[in-house]
Amino acid sequence: MGISLRNVQRASRLLATALAVGLPLGLWGLGATPLAVGAVPEPWDKLAHMGVYAVLACAAGFASRRRGFDAMALGFGVAVLVGAADEVWQSFLPGRAADWDDFAADAVGAALGTCVLAVRVRIRQWVQAHGVQ
Repeated sequence: MGISLRNVQRASRLLATALAVGLPLGLWGLGATPLAVGAVPEPWDKLAHMGVYAVLACAAGFASRRRGFDAMALGFGVAVLVGAADEVWQSFLPGRAADWDDFAADAVGAALGTCVLAVRVRIRQWVQAHGVQ
């Protein structure tokens, strides 16, 4: 099994799938521990939210095997739904609270991840149009 474009694509999809499944499980599992309370101080926690949800949106869209707008919509939707579920989950945990600012940061991160997917779509279209192998 040598290095080929097909093998790189398979490995990338496998990694994206692992991230799309693992990130929410990690958020919900680790979020329930005392370690999560105040782990990242204000205002840096918003950057952490944006980063995590950007990766989640990008991974979910890429792992879905959908293309174009479908991949972007799915990635954004998954990330926003996971963000909403996470905030609701936090409202039931001791020392944690649901926060609209955190959810807004999650949504901004999801939008950023969707932008990465859009760039990927445009690059793919350019490569196909110019016959680059």
